[in-house]
Amino acid sequence: MLAAGAAALLLTAPAPALASPADDVAAAQAAEQELMAEVGRIQGEVTAAEEQLQRMTVEAEAAADAALVAQAELAAAQEAAAVAAAELQAARDAVAAAQDEVVELGREAYMGASVDMGDAASVLLDSEGPREVLERAATLDLLGTQRAETLQEYELLETQEEQADAAAQAAVVERDAAAAAAAEAQAAADARLADAQSDYDALAAAKAQLDEQLRAAEVELLRLRGIADAEAAWQAQQEAEQAAAVNVRSTGGGIAPTTGRVTSCYGARWGTMHYGVDIAAPIGTPIFAPDGGVVLQAGPASGFGQAVYVQHGDGSITLYGHVDQFFVSAGQVVSAGQQIAEVGNKGQSTGPHLHFEVHEGGLYASRVNPMPWLEGHGISLGGGC
Repeated sequence: MLAAGAAALLLTAPAPALASPADDVAAAQAAEQELMAEVGRIQGEVTAAEEQLQRMTVEAEAAADAALVAQAELAAAQEAAAVAAAELQAARDAVAAAQDEVVELGREAYMGASVDMGDAASVLLDSEGPREVLERAATLDLLGTQRAETLQEYELLETQEEQADAAAQAAVVERDAAAAAAAEAQAAADARLADAQSDYDALAAAKAQLDEQLRAAEVELLRLRGIADAEAAWQAQQEAEQAAAVNVRSTGGGIAPTTGRVTSCYGARWGTMHYGVDIAAPIGTPIFAPDGGVVLQAGPASGFGQAVYVQHGDGSITLYGHVDQFFVSAGQVVSAGQQIAEVGNKGQSTGPHLHFEVHEGGLYASRVNPMPWLEGHGISLGGGC
């Protein structure tokens, strides 16, 4: 009876509704639209995070730049002070020698005087110094023309000594002011980086999570669109996008300073002046000299942590900042294409990258847009600047 009843229920129960193909397509399209919206939202957050990271990097470099300029001005002031001190010492030595000559001339005037001996004696006895000895001797006609010229030379040397003394004092004041400015700029740069670094690290970690969410959403979207191996397809898509991205590359036989993605160009950005080009690349990426030259400096550099400066045959100087390691030394001659360093994240930096600058007329004399120099050496930034 139970079996018969169950059979009757099965026979009389309405059949379950089957989804039509049209319903399946609509559901899939709805899911795809929803996922596309999620991908767009995450992409927007990733873009905003990248821009904020770039801004923090540029601002940190701007603070470092002020410190570097102050250090260069201090070095110039120190050199000027040293030169002024040497000139002052030379002037004092010349005056001392002239004083000895003046005293000797005064003695000779006294010993060989043809005028009243009392007057001649007063030349030496009543004079307060070498200058007055000759002045009074000249008044009493105790000196000849040649000796009178000695007086004029002595007066000129005294004037030069006074001027040298004033210049030396001014140079010391300028040097001390430059030292204070350099210390203040360095402290400001260090404080700026300390404030930015923790924020940067937190933002970088958040961006990494967003990147992973975006990857998962894009892979799922490919799967919904019927791609058999969605993971492999996504990877191929990423590689294609990276190939089309704004990357540094060589053209016409040029040698690019490094390989990577251009993240910041020369010019005013976010209220600060950015004097170089930033190329993002993993730590350890090789850095090459695009042109031969002589290494001016290589090692610790305020703001950049470590940097290499190379002067080329045309007088221009290229700067490579934030390097992790450097393989050259000051005075070394390098050839085009020679590896001089590796990309790093040292100094006032908020992410691994190469900061590249071009200086003309001397170090920090005039920092120009690197683009013409790079293009002239067969290097393209892929239209990024």
